[in-house]
Amino acid sequence: MSATPPFAPLSPIEARVLGVLVEKRHTVPDTYPLTLNSLVAGCNQKTSRDPVMDVSDADAHAALDALRARSMVIESSGGRAMRYEENARRVLGVPSESVALLATLMLRGPQTAAELRANCERIHRFSDVSATEAYLEELAARSPHPYVVRLARQPGSRENRWAHLLCGEPDEPRAPAFAPSAALASPAAGMPQGAGAAFEALVSRVERLESELAALRARLGDG
Repeated sequence: MSATPPFAPLSPIEARVLGVLVEKRHTVPDTYPLTLNSLVAGCNQKTSRDPVMDVSDADAHAALDALRARSMVIESSGGRAMRYEENARRVLGVPSESVALLATLMLRGPQTAAELRANCERIHRFSDVSATEAYLEELAARSPHPYVVRLARQPGSRENRWAHLLCGEPDEPRAPAFAPSAALASPAAGMPQGAGAAFEALVSRVERLESELAALRARLGDG
């Protein structure tokens, strides 16, 4: 299965520009589409960005030209300045919920499902982590061109993070194919029929709640 979308991978600056245009559509609708100056300011924000970038006007303009050539950005005239808006949903062929996840990954780098749910809130509010994971799994299962991938767990981490594939294969290793762990299979194997599935569901729910709590603590710490 190819690891890249059905076009040449985006550059990091192109991904940042596209992510900002998606974000600002929802967070500053009164001043959208964006001028070049507003777009550059959004690219160079010191908060809610990973990595922090120093994008020049020329960098942003070159990225816009490349994205317009792929129909991912639409240019329009507004007053004395040209304005720009994203067209990712139509070009990528995914729902707005998936665009929100991809934009957040482009702006903030790899994140767990719980972190994505929290960080996506201003673009799209997911009902719970399960809903977030469902859209991520759908993006990862797209054939023949997946848009996201689950990464291998970092040492000491309980949750896998996700990365987008719009810039090509990520630097970090992918998660191995899912297989029930021995620790999980062992208790379930000795339980009455039907109880094993309930036990696994309980373990999954506890892990999800722990992940949501970690994301909440991170948000409170940022505040």
